[in-house]
Amino acid sequence: MSYAVQRTWAQRITVVSWLLLIVLCLAWELWLAPLRPGGSSLALKALPLLLPLHGLLHGRRYTYQWASMFVLIWWAEGLVRAYSDHGVSQVLAGIEVVLTTTAFVSICYYSKWTRPSILAAENQKAG
Repeated sequence: MSYAVQRTWAQRITVVSWLLLIVLCLAWELWLAPLRPGGSSLALKALPLLLPLHGLLHGRRYTYQWASMFVLIWWAEGLVRAYSDHGVSQVLAGIEVVLTTTAFVSICYYSKWTRPSILAAENQKAG
């Protein structure tokens, strides 16, 4: 499989897992298992996830690099709540951990496959 195909797959997996993470955060805190009946202001934790979305959709390597560290905030929150919460909230926290881990790994691969040395080698091979 060529690096171009691998980059495409890594980008798709990243974007899908990122969007699912946004949906999960909103659904979790508004409907599925909010801290208070009727929804929780903790749903606002989904807002910062919108910051890198444009760069992720457009394949900007720099955005992928900083998003790899950014997503670890939600990974840590998922781990803590998977350990401390019970019932539906604990399951949702586990899903959050899976989504953030998937995003992190695919972001790392995308960053790897968009290294300037790889892109230069591809251009040299094509030209």
